Amino acid sequence: MDKSEIQERVIKVVCQVLNTDKDMVELSSNFVFDLGAESTQSVQLVAAFDEEFDINMDAEDALEVQTVGDAIEFIEKYVNK
Repeated sequence: MDKSEIQERVIKVVCQVLNTDKDMVELSSNFVFDLGAESTQSVQLVAAFDEEFDINMDAEDALEVQTVGDAIEFIEKYVNK
C-alpha cells in the first residue's frame, strides 16, 4: 500500500471519529490541540485505524502518535511489514 493511499484513509478515519471536516485536517494537525480529540476519542482513533488497515497497533506506541502525519508514518510501518 502506498503512502498516498494510507494518507487518504487516515484522514477519512480522523474525520469520522472526530466528526471534523476534511479541510480542517492537515499532516501537521495535532489530534488534541488542533482537532480537539478527547482521551476517549484517542482510543477510538486507534481502534478505527486497526479496523481500517486490518492491523493491531501497540497501544503504548500509539500514544506517541500526536499528529496526522505521525499516524500515517506509524501505520505505514505496520502495513508494509
